[in-house]
Amino acid sequence: MDWSHIKVSTLDEATRDEGGDGRSAKDVFHASSNPGCVAFTYEDIILMPGHISFPVHEVDLTSNLTKKIKLKAPFVSSPMDTVTESNMAINMALQGGIGIIHSNLSIEEQASEVNKVKKYKNGFITDPVCLSPDHTVGDVVEIKKTLGYSGIPITADGKIGSKLVGFVSARDIDFIDEPTTPLSTVMTTDVTTGKEGCSLEEANQILRGSKKGKLPIIDESGNIVSLIARTDLHKARDYPNASREQKNKQLLVGASIGTRPNDKDRASALVEAGVDVIVIDSSQGDSIFQLDMVQYLKKTFPTVEVIGGNCVSCSQALHLIEAGVDGLRVGMGIGSICTTQEVCAVGRAQGSAVYHVGRFARKFGVPILADGGIQSTGHITKALCLGASCVMMGSMLAGTEEAPGEYFFQDGVRLKRYRGMGSIEAMSKGSEKRYVWGDDAIQVKVAQGVSGSVVDKGTLRRYIPYLCQGVRHGMQDAGVSSLEMAWERLYDGNLRFEIRSPAAQREGGVHSLHNYSKRLY
Repeated sequence: MDWSHIKVSTLDEATRDEGGDGRSAKDVFHASSNPGCVAFTYEDIILMPGHISFPVHEVDLTSNLTKKIKLKAPFVSSPMDTVTESNMAINMALQGGIGIIHSNLSIEEQASEVNKVKKYKNGFITDPVCLSPDHTVGDVVEIKKTLGYSGIPITADGKIGSKLVGFVSARDIDFIDEPTTPLSTVMTTDVTTGKEGCSLEEANQILRGSKKGKLPIIDESGNIVSLIARTDLHKARDYPNASREQKNKQLLVGASIGTRPNDKDRASALVEAGVDVIVIDSSQGDSIFQLDMVQYLKKTFPTVEVIGGNCVSCSQALHLIEAGVDGLRVGMGIGSICTTQEVCAVGRAQGSAVYHVGRFARKFGVPILADGGIQSTGHITKALCLGASCVMMGSMLAGTEEAPGEYFFQDGVRLKRYRGMGSIEAMSKGSEKRYVWGDDAIQVKVAQGVSGSVVDKGTLRRYIPYLCQGVRHGMQDAGVSSLEMAWERLYDGNLRFEIRSPAAQREGGVHSLHNYSKRLY
């Protein structure tokens, strides 16, 4: 529709200068107008409305995670052992974001998690569950309960890489009442297969022609090497914004490491597994240990992007940028399960940290990742409009189906466990390296996090689209149709803010009701 006939005027300077449209970020955050050096959180500030000249579906959330990696959805799952393993990373990438695999795993285990994400890239399942003819119908039923599917290749010894002798699907066992029935008596032996080396397109053509749900891929000797499922035919259509490599279309994935000498071996294994970005996981990133690790990674693995941090000040950022980082992780002591500010008395309010570090890093072309303190789509919108290229989330994602761990009920509420990597429980698994530098043996662990639980948020397939749409609405209300436009207006003073009093913060939330229910989507 043509709206060119509608004219809008610009507010006169006097009214604007008096605060009629709020204040610029410079007025809010810079020392010249903030002589008390007050630090602001996301809750302390509010964006002023802007003129809307575009529909909400035109809001572009595309942004850079690092200098070379661009995401359609600026969301990153945190490298925490109750947040991101391969299932979370796969689904984050399918939705346009990216997951960072945590390092509370052995080197081999973490590399395996990365490998699972990379293998997922083109629909070929390279480690499918297999059974032997001696297994029973009960075994298939159990797999259905635990993994959610019942289409299973039958091999001579029940392992991948051995001779394919049959296939069992749900319809083969639907009317079998005796769970001890051996699969040899019910399996299909005339199995449609594809040959090793066939392309995804060729495999898909065979699947379409056979009208089967799954297609085993075999080598010249008849040994199964992988499996393709009909559901994979729809991936490109269902996930058009998926984060993929340009060259081979594999899903993008990141992984975290520490700054100990053996983390160099961990990095080597992760790179071999195909990791796209390495996040150096440290609560305080401005250390000689991290600077040395950044330089080592950039020299040894020049094609892998490196995110340094955490940092909250410009001097911290400068040292990491000089060392060669491709992105910065910003935040210290502000996560829902983090107690660093309380225990160590060091950190910074996240709104101020994101604005100052983002503005400084922009001079060097280094994107920043706002890590922690995100409680809502409003907080995401504020973080992005304050200069963050992406947001990293822990508690926001920990309650989803894709997060590690099992659901449990407490007082009738479905929950999942969530803990800080600085909690004693997580540190006992190896994450103390995030908070202790050098090779010193620590006799007394000082917790910088807690353990708790979060409410079930359902599946990422619904949750991430909800987050995206919420941010789009926020940006539309602020009058910006892309993150680039938001940053341009942020730094030229045309994106306006105000500081909210405690009463204003209460007023901006739900209030004055006897009771209410709150649904996200």
